[in-house]
Amino acid sequence: MSGSFSLLARPSAYATLSFSPSSNKNRSSTWCSTTNHQLPKQLAAECRRGSQNFLLRHLFPSNSVYGNGRMSYGSQISAVMIQDTSTITTSEEDTEHIGILDVDTALQPFKDHFQYRIKSYVDQRTLFEKHEGGLEEFAKGYLKFGFNKEDDGIVYREWAPAAQEAQVVGDFNGWDGSNHEMEKNQYGVWSIKILDSEGKPAIPHNSRVKFRFKRGDGLWVDRIPAWIKYATVDPNAFGAPYDGVHWDPPPSDRYEFKYPRPPKPKAPRIYEAHVGMSSSEPHINSYREFADEVLPRIKANNYNTVQLMAVMEHSYYASFGYHVTNFFSASSRSGTPEDLKYLIDKAHSLGLRVLMDVVHSHASNNVTDGLNGFDVGQSSQESYFHTGKRGYHNLWDSRLFNYGNWEVLRFLLSNLRWWLEEFKFDGFRFDGVTSMLYHHHGINMGFTGNYNEYFSEATDVDAVVYLMLANSLIHSILPDATVIAEDVSGMPGLGRPVSEGGIGFDYRLAMAIPDKWIDYLKNKNDEEWSVKDLSWNLTNRRHTEKCISYAESHDQSIVGDKTIAFFLMDKEMYSGMSCLTDASPAIERGIALHKMIHFITMALGGEGYLNFMGNEFGHPEWIDFPREGNEWSYEKCRRQWNLVDTDHLRYKFMNAFDRAMNALDDKFPFLSSTKQIVSCTDEENKVIVFERGDLVFVFNFHPESTYDGYKVGCDLPGKYRVALDSDAWEFGGHGRVAHDVDHFTTPEGIPGVPETNFNNRPNSFKVLSPARTCVVYYKVDESVKETNEANLSGVDEVLKVDAPKKENVEESTILDAHRAEENPGETNDRHLASVDEKLRKGGAKQESIKEPAFVVGKTIAASKLDDPEVEETKDE
Repeated sequence: MSGSFSLLARPSAYATLSFSPSSNKNRSSTWCSTTNHQLPKQLAAECRRGSQNFLLRHLFPSNSVYGNGRMSYGSQISAVMIQDTSTITTSEEDTEHIGILDVDTALQPFKDHFQYRIKSYVDQRTLFEKHEGGLEEFAKGYLKFGFNKEDDGIVYREWAPAAQEAQVVGDFNGWDGSNHEMEKNQYGVWSIKILDSEGKPAIPHNSRVKFRFKRGDGLWVDRIPAWIKYATVDPNAFGAPYDGVHWDPPPSDRYEFKYPRPPKPKAPRIYEAHVGMSSSEPHINSYREFADEVLPRIKANNYNTVQLMAVMEHSYYASFGYHVTNFFSASSRSGTPEDLKYLIDKAHSLGLRVLMDVVHSHASNNVTDGLNGFDVGQSSQESYFHTGKRGYHNLWDSRLFNYGNWEVLRFLLSNLRWWLEEFKFDGFRFDGVTSMLYHHHGINMGFTGNYNEYFSEATDVDAVVYLMLANSLIHSILPDATVIAEDVSGMPGLGRPVSEGGIGFDYRLAMAIPDKWIDYLKNKNDEEWSVKDLSWNLTNRRHTEKCISYAESHDQSIVGDKTIAFFLMDKEMYSGMSCLTDASPAIERGIALHKMIHFITMALGGEGYLNFMGNEFGHPEWIDFPREGNEWSYEKCRRQWNLVDTDHLRYKFMNAFDRAMNALDDKFPFLSSTKQIVSCTDEENKVIVFERGDLVFVFNFHPESTYDGYKVGCDLPGKYRVALDSDAWEFGGHGRVAHDVDHFTTPEGIPGVPETNFNNRPNSFKVLSPARTCVVYYKVDESVKETNEANLSGVDEVLKVDAPKKENVEESTILDAHRAEENPGETNDRHLASVDEKLRKGGAKQESIKEPAFVVGKTIAASKLDDPEVEETKDE
């Protein structure tokens, strides 16, 4: 077995669905927190010696989930029940066939690891079934904990095993808890029922409340209830702590959803947004202002999904929402929970799905207003967090959850269900997944792709099992949910179904792509750009696990860094963006490359695409939240929409191209197509040619050379026309490519014998490829009457032409003809598809094609030169 040893989370608060302490008096349960740190190493070592039965012998000695004998407090293995004679068996056959090993046979050496984590997951679900009525019922913790209305009053429950005494205080009792003392049950859960008075709620809606408890040292402290639904701070008191707020509006004030969730798109085109900084004015924007003013912009640019950052309450605004203090509370800076519901409903009315940036990888270190305030030095089994160094993230200055704790699982899984059901979110982007997956949290780790890096004692199996449970729950509640992992390590199986032994995410972020672009922009001049290197990095992913590609997100925009537009044009953006004057070389280059970088990332980098708010039009400068270092200024914490709205400024060109990129995927769904073939990486001429779906993409990164009659390979024979052209006038280009020209294909070589074809493609046609442009071609469906409109400019005009009805020819997911075989020692993407069997075995026989050169302007350009990388393939 590879992977750190993990004990199943055991029930510690309620062992049944009944909440009366007396209902559990026949279930005398004792939970043990083992302190034998040698046990994990001992078990892992035994597994490496080849023991096939170590799981049952050590975890379940009697071949049952619980065992048949009494296990005393203090034993090395936690006992779920004392004197329980249950015989719920766990079959080794259930984990013998693991689907993910069929998908990637290179994972076979780690079969024991997958068996172990699958068994842990199955056993945890079995415990939920036995004690809580199942995973979905278990995840309804918000109906049990926190403040919940009953017929004649309000019941408040809080899990705080370390508290010696407890009270509930607030505006309703003048902050005097002497008459509202709480009772503690055997599982560390404090509870109280406060009766209504004369028909009025015991605790008024929108009134402040806190949990007051006595620590082991006798000190009384006030904390915000862990399950609080709303938290606010006095805006007039600098540095004031947040207060919990009882949120239970009357029916007349509750927001009622009017619109259904939009259907799940074939491929998500995600607009990453931060509500607070979405205003053009230097202040915090509201949910309703965002809904009314920003959502229409997102819809106009043809995105189909909005990803909201910083929704969960966070007391420190400059944390970008990643130091969460109150997990069930929508950030009060932008309005009330009802306002957030309005935003989501408005998005749904526009056909936009809404994802939430959820942070379950860590929690704020704040004591007075965060979950960390419940940690008063108790053991890990009585806390939300690990103790000692394991419970603290050095780089983030935050606390780390104990995913092996029953009540932590209840808290986090219920949190997911809360946001899905109460607010109608359509899915999540899980932040900081790399930190969760490994005990080292990815700190100072350079992942090389060696599979031993992913499946070893460094793997945090507790966290892996939590993520499997989370994804199972989400897709059970909302089958069409979209769930994305922010993982930089590239762990195999992250994006495979739980039923196969995977972790269950729908997508992971392709985080290496923006790093590559920043490296090029910072460290290479244009002549040093390698199209082979760019193509390789854009396609370097596991073809069985979907990715969301992006050229830049909020990460690339924060203070200390720059947006891509600002990298490209820098200070000239302050004076050179007016259309009333000629564009400088820096502005010409910047706008051209901005379009190309974002588009090739979208077209080649994944199965979905993400853009951060404002970058679609080349937002200048950087993001800097108000802080002491900038005198609490909001100047750099806003979006300057006026730049794109001003007609004589060149920002409109980048915005129009962004809109056209998304429209192209609407008309010719290439992002969702499994057909992706890079047929040419022409290093000398800096040209990349590839097919995605039935579209042919031609990117010319050369800073000067334009190629007339450039020969490009394609799959399907017929007539091709321009679908999208970055050089079109409406995108700030020079209109050098004619859109009314038909490009007829020529057959290449012997049909079905790729090595006789042109760049392993059976057909070809010739195009004009200007410097620093990208042009997309679609195949005309000649069975349908064609339109006679000429001078089609960009996709907005192309959309008037009927789309080809011929179905995609499904080829290998990433069939990269310039890479004839993989290098598993350098990449974890061992399942990157290569060319067909003949190419893998014998290598491509690329013919040396000598085409006449043409003079274009002052540039001499060959229409097609030999690809040296393909030539190398021939010799292998």
